[in-house]
Amino acid sequence: MNQQAFTRKLKQLQQQHQKLLRRPNRPQKHGNGIFDRYDHPVLTADHTPLTWRYDFDPKTNPHLLTRLGINCVFNVGAMEWNGNIVLAARVEGWDRKSFFAIAESRNGVDGFRFWDYPVQMPELDDQETNLYDMRLVRHEDGWVYGLFCAERHDDSKPHDLSAAMARGGIARTKDLVKWERLRDLKTPALHQRNCVLHPEFVNGKYAFYTRPMNDFAATGSGDGIGWGLCDDIAHAVVKQESIIDPRFYHTIKEGKNGLGPAPLKTKQGWLHLAHGVRNTAAGMRYVLYLFLCDLKDPSRLIKEPGGYFLAPEGDERVGDVSNVVFANGWVARKNGDVLIYYGSSDTRTHVATSTVDKLLDYVWNTPEDAMRSKLCVEQRCRLIAKNL
Repeated sequence: MNQQAFTRKLKQLQQQHQKLLRRPNRPQKHGNGIFDRYDHPVLTADHTPLTWRYDFDPKTNPHLLTRLGINCVFNVGAMEWNGNIVLAARVEGWDRKSFFAIAESRNGVDGFRFWDYPVQMPELDDQETNLYDMRLVRHEDGWVYGLFCAERHDDSKPHDLSAAMARGGIARTKDLVKWERLRDLKTPALHQRNCVLHPEFVNGKYAFYTRPMNDFAATGSGDGIGWGLCDDIAHAVVKQESIIDPRFYHTIKEGKNGLGPAPLKTKQGWLHLAHGVRNTAAGMRYVLYLFLCDLKDPSRLIKEPGGYFLAPEGDERVGDVSNVVFANGWVARKNGDVLIYYGSSDTRTHVATSTVDKLLDYVWNTPEDAMRSKLCVEQRCRLIAKNL
């Protein structure tokens, strides 16, 4: 390719990229009344900067080929930042390694642009292979914390290249650029991921939501969403975990469940967004659900609607790991609006919008799971009779 052709192709790439970044995103029609989905994902692999993927030097990349490809962008942490919305995205390269990167938008539904460089997260050791699924938490101690899964090979099974260990990674920052890496969270469980820091002190201690499991990925090997306290965030040790939201047979969380982002503080309680997993003939199905915990005692669950809150639909069901939605970021704005960010099929990131009032209405007034077919029919018949 000559210089003129190289320049022309680069300009075309840049124009296409800018068109994508400027694309408006509108709510879909005919929603369920609880939240609104949007026409387009807010982040995909194509949203990542061209400078991350291409070498612009015609001497070392004469055909303007992709050099470091991006496979997917999903499972984002989220928070307000200087009046804008920032997402701490899980970006996965063609090499399968994940890393974190910050994308920013004025309105939180479109126009997201990545900062120039991805997050350069310090390593604890050179055995740490992969980092992913960061929860962003602005804690009352003044720090912004990132909690994420830190994955290593399980060296107790040297010949099993799929054997892995999951640890609860912790880092903190003041500017989302420079991160101080703290020691991984220690608990009695063998594996920990989907760990979340409660945004306030509880009895003068740091409080963690956990997902204790004795197997890296298999369903049925954990008890549910856990809770524990620790004294020192820099050397976080939870000596005792209690289960605040257990798994149940023949429900959306039969296989496993884990907390999404840190809960939202409302006048009626701590509002939680979590994922539930069940096995099907086609593999694991991930959905999202809500529950509410007591304002004074965040470890006490006080209300949980039956069934799922959000499940994969349409194109969301297709991707690297199909039939999955996963959320680890949401933002409640001062006007009461709530932006809910969710990954679909481990491939892309979407937004759904609602309000605190609507979500609380949904939690309080949606019937709980009756647990048996006969009782579920009676529950639905009572609704029908009321309407007729």
